[in-house]
Amino acid sequence: MEQVNRDFLLELLHTPSPSSNEMEIQKKWIKYVETFADEIRTDNAGNAIGVLNPNAPFKVLLAGHCDEIALVINRIDDNGFLHFDKMGGINPKAAVGMKTTVLGNYKTITGVIGVNAQHHGGLKDDFGLEDLFIDCGWKSKEEAEKYVQIGDLSVYKTDPEILMDRYVSGRGLDNRTGSFIVAEVLKRLSEEGCNVGVYAASTVNEETNMGGAYFAAAGIEPTMAIACDVTFATDYPGVNKNKHGDVKLEKGPVLAKGAPINIKINKLLEKTARKCNINVQYELTPRMTGTDADKMRLTGKGVPVSLVSLPLRYMHSPVETASLKDMDEEIELLVKMIAGLSGEESLNPLED
Repeated sequence: MEQVNRDFLLELLHTPSPSSNEMEIQKKWIKYVETFADEIRTDNAGNAIGVLNPNAPFKVLLAGHCDEIALVINRIDDNGFLHFDKMGGINPKAAVGMKTTVLGNYKTITGVIGVNAQHHGGLKDDFGLEDLFIDCGWKSKEEAEKYVQIGDLSVYKTDPEILMDRYVSGRGLDNRTGSFIVAEVLKRLSEEGCNVGVYAASTVNEETNMGGAYFAAAGIEPTMAIACDVTFATDYPGVNKNKHGDVKLEKGPVLAKGAPINIKINKLLEKTARKCNINVQYELTPRMTGTDADKMRLTGKGVPVSLVSLPLRYMHSPVETASLKDMDEEIELLVKMIAGLSGEESLNPLED
């Protein structure tokens, strides 16, 4: 991965983007993409979309969501401690003892998630978010309310790290890596050329309701759509591979197989992977994918979809970890597949 691409990835990962408050990261994404896109579009959901060949009748939508899981303040107690609920799939055990960045309505401030000392009994075995709180150093509710209000959001205060010049680790790789990947695919296609319209969407709200994907696909009416998300790597201690499958970092992007997935799109991806000597892995999505693909598929008259995922360790924790090599290979796979489209392809599985 070239340094300019890595710098863009790290800039995205540094930027707080809790679901429902993605404006700052979207502005940075647009600033990067507008230098090579033919057109930039936005919509009332908050999606940012870079377009190549906007007049082409065959339209490919690539969706990578930019939102991350977060904490949402639901109560300020008399002593100034902040109590919170989850905005997306927060794991209470991962939150214990973390620093947080509170995105206050009036000011951004640092807090810590307090924990009862083990000497005093520690946390109960079945604790939940309702047992945790954020301490920002305030002495009273009145003091706290000078900075925050109910509904303000908070994310873990962590910086992304490059591990052994091989992996990247941090919070919110799910799925700001996807937002990064769709931008880089568009950049490469702007240089190499293609016969079809390409719509790279940095979508919002996936972690909470997938509304961004619906708005994007409903507005674009694509011929086909590919969700670029993450999936569970199972190559670290303690994971039951018999139950959760065998997915490894540095073994290539992951294709989904199941009822929601268009077989002909997958065949195009597999053919491209063989031609480019890119290894692919597989995951099963029998009923639903749990990604933007589910919402895009059910817009308009129906959209053929596929899902290409980045293997990710430690999902929904402050130290999610992925491979830079896998990102490069996913970008290459998508670029070469889309560049090879004539615009005359049928995605009907009953047609040859």
